[in-house]
Amino acid sequence: MKYKLNRLNKKLVGFYGFAVILIFWQLAPVFNLIDTQFISTPSMIIEAAARIPVELLIHISTSVQRVLLGYFAAILTAVPLGILLGGWFPRANKFLNPLFQLFGQINAFSLFPLFILFFGTKELSKFFIIYWSCIWPILSMTTLGVKNVDPLLIKSAKSIGANKFIIFKDVILPGAARPIFSGLSVGASRGFLMIIAAEMLGSSAGLGWFINNSSQNNIVPRIYLGAVTIAILSYLFNYLIKNIESCIITWKEEASI
Repeated sequence: MKYKLNRLNKKLVGFYGFAVILIFWQLAPVFNLIDTQFISTPSMIIEAAARIPVELLIHISTSVQRVLLGYFAAILTAVPLGILLGGWFPRANKFLNPLFQLFGQINAFSLFPLFILFFGTKELSKFFIIYWSCIWPILSMTTLGVKNVDPLLIKSAKSIGANKFIIFKDVILPGAARPIFSGLSVGASRGFLMIIAAEMLGSSAGLGWFINNSSQNNIVPRIYLGAVTIAILSYLFNYLIKNIESCIITWKEEASI
């Protein structure tokens, strides 16, 4: 029984600090530490969500759909390109890497005027805002992961007669998997972060529009509701990525046993 309690305690230790913050946040107005006119408490945010459950779900589904479209398009571009640059075209990687690093430092928010100029304020501009935000960390980490695969492993595979496909499948891809998943995680976080700003442009639905509309109408609890919902969605998506990673990548743990 004591062993089970210790295991449960280890699993929950990461939530203790979060729970303390929530309790402090909820009780702060009682001790006049915050003004609820400007900072909504967790109970006020939950109450705001309870009043508009259907509307909130519509905004959530709209935002998630937009993020996923841009995110998966970025994956389909960045992962194959990163594998090619990191493994098969190292000279091209040396030439292009500084340019890609520069692009990665340019926040999509600063490019809003250009996105609007080329794509208008409709769905296409939102798609490219998310795409731009997601592609660079995925491309960078994929290229780095493939580039840093131990050459000795590749030589060993070649020495036993493995063809290029086998080397890619059994050596390069497993060796680069963790950096690739790290890039996927960062890309997802950036996508959910930028959707707020993207949906403030010519939208009629989505959590970004919801936050902007609540701000214009001075409905403070709904502003916090939109922000908290985005944070939760980003956390859940990254949690899903980590679980997929732990299910797929087992060879390192098996090798250490």
